[in-house]
Formats: sequence, C-alpha cells, structure tokens
Amino acid sequence: MDSRKVRKERIGIVSSNKMEKSIVVVVERKVKHPLYEKFVKKSNKLVAHDGENTCNEGDKVRIMETRPLSKNKKWRLVEILERAK
Repeated sequence: MDSRKVRKERIGIVSSNKMEKSIVVVVERKVKHPLYEKFVKKSNKLVAHDGENTCNEGDKVRIMETRPLSKNKKWRLVEILERAK
C-alpha cells in the first residue's frame, strides 16, 4: 500500500538563481477582495531545490512540495515548462 499523501504543486517564475543548487520562485495568484470584489494579485516567494543548476531567471517552472531540505527550502524543481527569452 502506498500511504504517501498527494504533494502540492505550484507553477511560477524563477526570480533568482544566485545560490548553489537553489532557486527562488515567485508564485502569483488572483484573490477576490472580500468587500470590493475586485481581483487582486497576491504573490509568494518560495525557495526550491535545483540539483543541477539548470534554471535561469525568468524561466517558468513547476515545483513540488517535499521534506524540509534546509531552513527555508521545502520545495523541489519538477520541470522547466518554458525557458526565458
């Protein structure tokens, strides 16, 4: 029996790759304002593990939740969806 939980996946854009084997991914989402009902952009910065240092700034990537790899790094790179132009 496979008892592992389904892991969260997010799609975002790489904003920094200056660290060794790590990238910072900005994930944007649109949330409806409770009173004014206008859609507002909210963003999160997530630190992800990039073992081969393949990502560059501006790449669109898919990341997946994983066990804590360091103090801030709890995500890992799954695939690069689109390269920066």
